[in-house]
Amino acid sequence: MIDINKAIATTVKTGKVSFGANNAVKNAKIGKAKLIIVAANCPQKIREDIEYYCKLSDVPIVIYKGTSIDLGAVCGKPFMVSALTIREQGDSDILKLTEAANV
Repeated sequence: MIDINKAIATTVKTGKVSFGANNAVKNAKIGKAKLIIVAANCPQKIREDIEYYCKLSDVPIVIYKGTSIDLGAVCGKPFMVSALTIREQGDSDILKLTEAANV
């Protein structure tokens, strides 16, 4: 099992990511995302929108167990992150999360 916090931090440093629910919805609509991570306390309406567009575009989604404050801290940002879109994984193995979820 991979350490999700370490994988997220590595992806933010070495890969291509975008922060925020609006970016997550936009990237899910056009299918550019390889993975979307949503904080556990993300508002229900936003979470449903992200899940809907992810399902349409076959983009995997992972619910992060911590709050948006925790997710922001893991990303090394001084603000809350409700959703994190991963477009390129960089040096991390974060996309293995999706393989574990599909089993």
